Amino acid sequence: MLSKILIIVIFLGIIGSMGSALFFLIKDKGQSTRTLRALTIRIAVSIALFALLFVLWGLGLITPHGVRP
Repeated sequence: MLSKILIIVIFLGIIGSMGSALFFLIKDKGQSTRTLRALTIRIAVSIALFALLFVLWGLGLITPHGVRP
């Protein structure tokens, strides 16, 4: 259960980073590096989430399944 909550929190962080990148893109009109920094953070967090999913799967804490059992 804790792993599922952690995954949801990370997804919310990814969405928040995308939102802040959009805000900086509109506010700064492309004149600063804040948009680039926010998108770089999003990519790093996404890669970390991908690695976390593989670790949780390897430990047996989560199991992949199809849409139809």
